[in-house]
This record gives sequence, C-alpha cells and structure tokens, in this order.
Amino acid sequence: MAGAREGQTSGPRARQYAIAQAVIGKGKSTIEELVDLTGVSAMTIYRDVAVLEQSNIVQLHNGTVVAVASGLHEADAVFRLEQASDEKRLIAAEAATLVANGSSVMLDDSSSSVWLLRALSELSSLTIVTNSLLVADEVTGNRLAQLIMTGGEYRSWAHALMGPTTVQNIESMHADYCFLSTSGISSMACFHPYQEVAEVKSAMLRSSEVRVLLIDNSKFGRRALFKFAELSDFDHVVVDAKAPEEELGRLEDAGVHVIVAGARGRRVRRTGATRRG
Repeated sequence: MAGAREGQTSGPRARQYAIAQAVIGKGKSTIEELVDLTGVSAMTIYRDVAVLEQSNIVQLHNGTVVAVASGLHEADAVFRLEQASDEKRLIAAEAATLVANGSSVMLDDSSSSVWLLRALSELSSLTIVTNSLLVADEVTGNRLAQLIMTGGEYRSWAHALMGPTTVQNIESMHADYCFLSTSGISSMACFHPYQEVAEVKSAMLRSSEVRVLLIDNSKFGRRALFKFAELSDFDHVVVDAKAPEEELGRLEDAGVHVIVAGARGRRVRRTGATRRG
C-alpha cells in the first residue's frame, strides 16, 4: 500500500501539495496520518511541513499539523499557483477568448492571473497593468506585451505590491479589462482574508470597462473577512465544470453571465448589456 501511495504523491512538490490539501481539508492532521497518506518516512514529512510553514500554509504543534491557509489567512502566492492548476488552466483558456487585440488588461495578484497571461496568444498587442510580481515576471519573460506596474509596498507572501499608493495609482487609470479572482464566495459576494488586497481588487473593478471574475470550484462556500464585490458587479464570471450546479443556479437567477470552461453547453447569458461605462 505504501508503495502505491508514494507513486500517487511522488516528487516533493506533489507530495507537499497533497499534504497541504489533506490538512486544509480536515483542519489538522497528525504526522502519522500524513505518513500513511504519502507512504514516506516521518522525517520526510517533517521536512515537507517545514516547507509548507514557510509558505504560511500549515503550522506544526506537538506532532499535529494545523492549517493556517483558510478564510482568515492566504497561502503563499507561489503555492497557490499550483493549486487546482488543471481547473485554472481551463478557466484561463476560456477567459482569454474575451480579450480583444490591442487592449489594456488589469491583472491582480491572484494565481489565476498568471494562468490567464499564459493563455493569451497575442501578447504583443496588449498593455498589462498589474500589482503582481509573478505576472510581471511572465510578461518580461516573453518581452512582448507592454507592462505597467502599479507601484506600492511589497508584500512577500503575495509576491505583489499593496497599500494606498497602489490603490491611488490604479484609480488614476482606466483599462479595457480587469480579471480578478477571489478567496471565497458567500451570499453572492466576493471576499478576501486581507483588507489591503480587497482594496486593490475594488480599485481595479472601479478602473476598468469590462470586469471578469475567474473562480475554480473550491471557492464556492468558502468564507473570508473582507468583501470587495458583488457577483453582479462582473460582466462575466468564468468557472470550471466542477462548479456546483446549485451555485450556478443562484448565479443564473441573479442574472450573472456565467461561462463554464470546458462545458460550453452550460453557458448562461445575462440579459441586457454586459459593458458598463
């Protein structure tokens, strides 16, 4: 059994991701439970947990690994980039079809923004505005799109710029599109654990023409502290095919334009215009 389990979670990053998912799902796990899950030694689990602690995902207390990343805390951005990567790739591919050549595009510090950037085929004609250093690295690596950074104070856990300067600079612009993600959706609204992140997202919404929300199925029903938007504030909401049917029904009833990535037959179009001045 251990060999089979080890094959399923081979490689340090894949194993660490499996550990994080198990701990976050239950709230806590013992070292022994994680050994049984992965099929590796307790010493290897301790090393993996130390890596996850540095990313603000878990903490170790007397042999018990406790979840930190939750509705009250966000995980390190690099780790989030690997979470639900298959779903995010599909969502990004669908969302990329909304972008017209020659447009200006605001991208927040969410991992979905990186996936969206990778999905955009005509980068050379675009102007990318972002507070995310991960997004900026993708742009400069391609050396194609024009890049505008928002400025602000650096936050290492987010690999992004935040604060009053960031918000001020965003509000001085007006982009053709903005693409945002959310840590959780509750009562038809979007939430994030940190107020300064919520303020940046709100500023991007106010400073763009077409507003698009990118959410994988794990965000439904997840709670966080700070509200930054109603779902009805977005022109398009792009979800993956695993999104709960009952949640999609609520979005439809609210008149939200939903695009289900990888399942075009489940598209729902909101009545009325989708562009706002």
